[in-house]
Amino acid sequence: MLLVVGRIGRAHGVHGEATIEVRTDLPDERFVVGARLITDPESNGPLTIASARDHNGILLLKFSEVNDRTAIEKVRDTLLLADVDMSEEAAFEDEYHVQQLIGCDVVLQSGLKIGELTDVLNLPGQDLLAIKGDRGEILIPFIAEFVPEVDIENRRIVVLPPEGLLELHDSSESGAGDE
Repeated sequence: MLLVVGRIGRAHGVHGEATIEVRTDLPDERFVVGARLITDPESNGPLTIASARDHNGILLLKFSEVNDRTAIEKVRDTLLLADVDMSEEAAFEDEYHVQQLIGCDVVLQSGLKIGELTDVLNLPGQDLLAIKGDRGEILIPFIAEFVPEVDIENRRIVVLPPEGLLELHDSSESGAGDE
């Protein structure tokens, strides 16, 4: 499965290095010299890593196909994807990649569908599930208390939203308080 592992940021220096927004838990495995990464948009790659180094906590990559600062600026904001064997990826039973979750049906324990998962927001305190429902977006903390079951095989996530969350969402969408 192709997974987004990073995004090309600003050029660094004049020799074609780029800052990288890392989107993987395994940067030391994904960003090694010689690794060939698929790109999105596809027309900007594939790109082969020629060098990788840390600069004050920021990953800097140089690609064999990109020779200078101007060329890096042309591929800025390009997503970097790696082909990952999902069966070897998860170190723990409850680890998932965002790409595995996107598009899953989100249901209550009763089986009532409340929407489809559109994103997982990585926030400092915890991750949030972004669910597109009939009345807009619903955000639910991605913790075991509120998300007791994730069934990747059947593309289904069971949630127990905090009390009042869905009712609050319904009243805010219906214009409660408007005269």
